[in-house]
Amino acid sequence: MIVCIAEKPSVARDIAKVLGATHSMNGYIEGNGYQVTWTFGHLCELKEPHEYTPMWKKWSLAQLPMIPPRFGIKLKADRGVEEQFRVIESLMQKADYIVNCGDAGQEGELIQRWVMQKAQVKCPVKRLWISSLTEEAIREGFQKLKDQSAYERLYLAGLCRAIGDWTLGMNATRLYTLKYRSASAANQVFSIGRVQTPTLALIVNRQKEIENFVPRQSWVLSTMYRDTKFGAIAHDEDAEAEDAANVAEAAKQGKTIKSKCPIYKQMEYATEEEGKAVVDDIKDKPLHVIEVIKKKGTETPPRLYDLTSLQVDCNKKFGFSADQTLQLIQSLYEKKFTTYPRVDTTFLPDDVYPKCPQVMNGLYLTQAAGRPLYADLVKPLGGKALRKSKKVFDNSKVTDHHAIIPTGVPPKELTEMEQMVFDLIARSFIAAFYDDCRFETTTVIAEVQSESHGQVLFRTNGKVIIDEGWKVCYKKAAASAPIQTVDEAEGGEGKDTLPVFKKGEEGPHVPSLAEKWTTPPKPYTEATLLRAMETAGRFVDDEELRDAMKENGIGRPSTRAAIIETLKKRNYIRRERKSLAATPTGVMLIDTINDELLKSAELTGIWEKKLRQIESQQYEPATFIAELKQMVSDLVVSVLRS
Repeated sequence: MIVCIAEKPSVARDIAKVLGATHSMNGYIEGNGYQVTWTFGHLCELKEPHEYTPMWKKWSLAQLPMIPPRFGIKLKADRGVEEQFRVIESLMQKADYIVNCGDAGQEGELIQRWVMQKAQVKCPVKRLWISSLTEEAIREGFQKLKDQSAYERLYLAGLCRAIGDWTLGMNATRLYTLKYRSASAANQVFSIGRVQTPTLALIVNRQKEIENFVPRQSWVLSTMYRDTKFGAIAHDEDAEAEDAANVAEAAKQGKTIKSKCPIYKQMEYATEEEGKAVVDDIKDKPLHVIEVIKKKGTETPPRLYDLTSLQVDCNKKFGFSADQTLQLIQSLYEKKFTTYPRVDTTFLPDDVYPKCPQVMNGLYLTQAAGRPLYADLVKPLGGKALRKSKKVFDNSKVTDHHAIIPTGVPPKELTEMEQMVFDLIARSFIAAFYDDCRFETTTVIAEVQSESHGQVLFRTNGKVIIDEGWKVCYKKAAASAPIQTVDEAEGGEGKDTLPVFKKGEEGPHVPSLAEKWTTPPKPYTEATLLRAMETAGRFVDDEELRDAMKENGIGRPSTRAAIIETLKKRNYIRRERKSLAATPTGVMLIDTINDELLKSAELTGIWEKKLRQIESQQYEPATFIAELKQMVSDLVVSVLRS
């Protein structure tokens, strides 16, 4: 008998149906030579400290650090878990071989491996690895089963993560709680975690920046010429000097690079009097157009979604929390409408390309309230080969799973929130095969010559869309559509058209001065916090640079939502409208922690990178554990001495 073990009952039912197992039994489904059973996520966990030695039951500084010579697992203390495990254990003891059908990722591997270890499995084990739960994907996956040993490094990385989180969390929580809690708050616990604490530190530090921010006043000059607003500019001498140095350095190396000069910045005046003096000096003098620069440009379609970018967009557009988005996309995956969600890549492998017309056909057939949702967008792509861009298809950017895309199964009976999430994924997929958006930018440089202030420069910019290309996929849904999707302004610029200006023309203008104050940093929203976690606390807008920094991010895409929810539950942060704010308890915790290691997003990111390197056989688990033990021991000594 072949025993298959899935991570959820619903997934087990999908697999059983494909395998021809139709008889429902107590805790499993049987038929056609298969027994398909399931877990409920984690059935096992690492043992508690007192289960290694009774001396660790009582919280005591003298017993730190707590580092077991060998870590062990146990069943969760839950009656339902215990009953299901007995079913699993009985099936596995009699199996000819087992198929691990857990979620295809590090956590899914760990969940099922622990269950099999607890059940003392002796028979061979194979691994099902799929990116969607459609019948076709399951059937294809069972034709390509691999021996479990092929995923040994994935399991070891997950095991090191669990041991690392246990060792640091258990020791640091007891250490700081016992060392720093006050006598009047004897029950207070300072909960510290490898990912949780640096994330909290990001929020607390941003909050302090805002509270301590001192605004700076300045005055900016602009002028109206031919009903167009021009802003005063000045040469950016620092940037121009850097540009000249880069050109010179390239020349030394025998290379030629084009200079970016002139480089301008917005002109600001320190006092109102200084600005008014310029206004009075130039108001009766003509403005003279000295340069009109026209450039054609293109904008490629947005990237496909990984989990973080989907959570970011859902928070920005719909106000969904990261956890809500994760639950919604998980539901869409389990209903077979989208592919595996817990991914950190925005690319597809080449072998998905031949399946894309089938996916597109499924979107063509997708309806809501009897109306087609995407037929008008899919129709222009029909009758020709779909565009294949390196910014979409790149084998080198895909490891275990590809970007989140529709499966081609037309969705039915979605909740309103599920429909909103699916709509983002569908439009992203369709847009990926459209042509680039083509536009033309116009920059007009003008001057006013004055006796007292010399040349006063002004600039205005405009942008005209020549061919919308992929942007048509993001136009506001028709009034008859059941769900309002993406606003027309999103994904595109406004109507920034300019009058026709000619070099050499001149005429009267109306200058004016406006007061300007510097503004404090914005508080984190869930969207901006997710991006900060992804890039180890650094603000990075460039997609390619962000990809390079993902290796050093805090946590994994699948865990970040849970970390934010944990901080809320522990009353370390709270939501204030769309923003996240640290509570007094959260601020106190970060202020109490004097070891930067526990608060550092960058150092935690390096740890995260090592776990990925364990997966790819570039780093040894034994080295990771040895470094972990030394780090925790050093931490204990440092805090006790402070």
